[in-house]
Formats: sequence, structure tokens, C-alpha cells
Amino acid sequence: MSRLVYILNGPNLNLLGKRQPHIYGHETLADVERDCRALATELGLELRFHQSNREYEIIDWIHEARDIACGLAINPAAFTHTSVAVLDALNTFDHPVIEVHISNVHKREEFRHRSFVSLRADGVIAGCGTLGYQLALRRIAQLAQPTA
Repeated sequence: MSRLVYILNGPNLNLLGKRQPHIYGHETLADVERDCRALATELGLELRFHQSNREYEIIDWIHEARDIACGLAINPAAFTHTSVAVLDALNTFDHPVIEVHISNVHKREEFRHRSFVSLRADGVIAGCGTLGYQLALRRIAQLAQPTA
């Protein structure tokens, strides 16, 4: 089985480290990618790391992952609360999906408490800062282990 994991990031995460650092911290998305790549190597995983402000690109990457990836971590950002299309795409992916949020969305505005992505996710990590990405990778590595 493939050891490839996709990490997908939604809108405005390209501004991580600059946008609302009191909520999202000072690390950049490049920092997150660097740390994820280091951990992926340690775990024996390959990584594809993407970010887009365009819903259709995220959907295309999910479709691409269907036949080649053993797992997918996604921080859908604002698409979490709005995108049935992302949920529909995730429902076509037959391997582990972990939803990641840097902030604790449940301590924020009420509209952030509803996640379409959670309806498909095998796990949700929220409020752990950018460490949540590494936790997601560790969980995917566990779930993607071949069964004996």
C-alpha cells in the first residue's frame, strides 16, 4: 500500500503567521510544511502538501488522492462551515481523513461550531496550534498500518 499522505489547507492559510497571530500563532505555513516533512520521513511516509484559496483546487486534490494516497489531513479553514462540495469529495476517499484546526473552533463564533468535514473525518484535532498537523500525521500513520 502507498505511504503517501496529502495535507490540504484551505483559504487564508497562506497568510499563517501574519493573519491574526493572537489566534493562529506566528508560525508560517512553510514552517508547518517543514515540520510535517521531517515527521513524515521519521514515520516512513511520503507527503504532498498543498494550500489553496479556491474550493475547486481542494476538491481536485482530494480526487487526485483517491487512487494514490493512504490518508489525508485537511485544514479546510472557512470551507469547514460552508462546503458540501468538499464533504462530497471527501466521501469518495476510502482512506483515513483527519480534520485539523489550529484554533479551538468551539471557543469561537457559533457559526464555526458546525463542520461539514467532520461528517466524514475519522478524527478531528482542534486547538492544538500547528502541532495539530503532526498529530494528524501520527494518527494517519497508525490508521494506515497494514493489518496482519
